[in-house]
Amino acid sequence: MPQRPLVRLGNKGYDTDDVRYADWCRGTLSMIPTKSSRKAQFTVDHALYRLRNRIERYFNKIKNARRVATRYDKMAASFMAFVEITSIRYWLRFVNAA
Repeated sequence: MPQRPLVRLGNKGYDTDDVRYADWCRGTLSMIPTKSSRKAQFTVDHALYRLRNRIERYFNKIKNARRVATRYDKMAASFMAFVEITSIRYWLRFVNAA
């Protein structure tokens, strides 16, 4: 059984009442900075929100592999296998640098 996410990390583009209400119904915490035009401003845990940057950098690095960016593999299993191989390659580069 898949677990539900505890927190949604999003940018200001996700700052809508519908998204926040859907998160509230699921019991998920919304870590979305509010737009400056919104009357009710919501607080954001900045330490938790910084994780979003790590996730975006990961996807940016993974898309440097041409096969992942253009999605040559038509089957989901082979595509995910190559994503895992690419992730391992970057992880090994990180571990060996330390």
